[in-house]
Amino acid sequence: MKIRFFVLLIALLMITGCASLRNKVADGVQPVIATQELDSSELLDVAIVVFDSEALTEKEIRKLGLSEEIRQAEERYVPIHLKYTMQRTGQWGAVRVVPAESDAHVQVKGNIIHSDGERLTLELEAFDARGVKWFEKTYSETPRLEEYHGLATGEKDPFQDLYNTIANDLLEHRSKLSVDDVLKIQQISELRTAQNMAADAFAGHLSRDEDGIYSLVRLPVEDDPMLKRVRAVKIRDDMMLDTINGHYENYYNDLWQPYADWRKLYNEELAALKEVQKQALTRQLFGVAAVVGGVLLSTSNNSLSSSGLPGVMVIGGAAAIHSGFQKWEETKIHKDVIEELNMSFSSEAEPLVVEVVGETVRLTGSAEEQYQKWREMLRDIYAAETGLPPDSAGEEMPVPSSSAADK
Repeated sequence: MKIRFFVLLIALLMITGCASLRNKVADGVQPVIATQELDSSELLDVAIVVFDSEALTEKEIRKLGLSEEIRQAEERYVPIHLKYTMQRTGQWGAVRVVPAESDAHVQVKGNIIHSDGERLTLELEAFDARGVKWFEKTYSETPRLEEYHGLATGEKDPFQDLYNTIANDLLEHRSKLSVDDVLKIQQISELRTAQNMAADAFAGHLSRDEDGIYSLVRLPVEDDPMLKRVRAVKIRDDMMLDTINGHYENYYNDLWQPYADWRKLYNEELAALKEVQKQALTRQLFGVAAVVGGVLLSTSNNSLSSSGLPGVMVIGGAAAIHSGFQKWEETKIHKDVIEELNMSFSSEAEPLVVEVVGETVRLTGSAEEQYQKWREMLRDIYAAETGLPPDSAGEEMPVPSSSAADK
């Protein structure tokens, strides 16, 4: 029975190990850089939505020293660094971090599964404006200590292999698209924006099946005045997103040094702590062995039976572990700085002043809150410029029911 238990345990450990290896990115991954400037007709714009994250466990908060403030900071930091990584490749059009889902050519959504100074695990999903999913994949990396040196803002992160791998995976799927596919994605993206502005005016241009996949039914004429106004509104929205990205980039730049220092120190202390724990465990094992040996020796009336060595070894190991946890306190300095930065970003983002339908409006709050208010105004802008009532602005095209599809 015991033999079967140990065999099962070993098998489970092997399976767990294989699973982690499948998710782990390779070392030394380089991004695929465009060898020449691509024509605008070949480029797809990318929207990277501000990431979500798994709720921190009590162990992560209490024992690992993580916090919700740090995790919220990472929800912005990670997509911004991914944006910089993708921009440097020259393989894409505009790459922006967006506060909410959009109708961009390509959209990337992410979830932070685990993040500390030692390991980063992300779950990513990418899909295009047609609703076609490119992939859904988990990425994980545990950098070597030397990868925490020689960092560069916006260029080299300790987990750069992970970011490069994501960029390469996105490029791989984009490379599979035909010229016609790229054109359709661009057209469908524009028409989805148009339908969100005025569903009635652009009804019948797109269809959407039960799987949520959009298809092009017909194109509006190129000089359609309604389409021209949609494009004008879209330019304003892109300008707002560029302004929002300015917020994110400033936040990223302010966060870079304290976050890099915190992760480096966290990793070094974690490695030191593990070494101390290893040494302490070794001492404890020797101590236990000495105690057992002392008990055995005491039965034979040996003079060593009264030795206090086993107790000394156990106490020494416990003291070593305690010293490791004392070192851990040093990371709190950088952790506090990160928390202050995150709270500052959330409550003191620079207000934006925009003109909406001839009226000057001041948008306040965080970047996410400002953008939400802006999106609510977009339809009013379109309605004012077209003379259409705001109520005619439509919702997302519904997915037809199975009964409707059968008719």
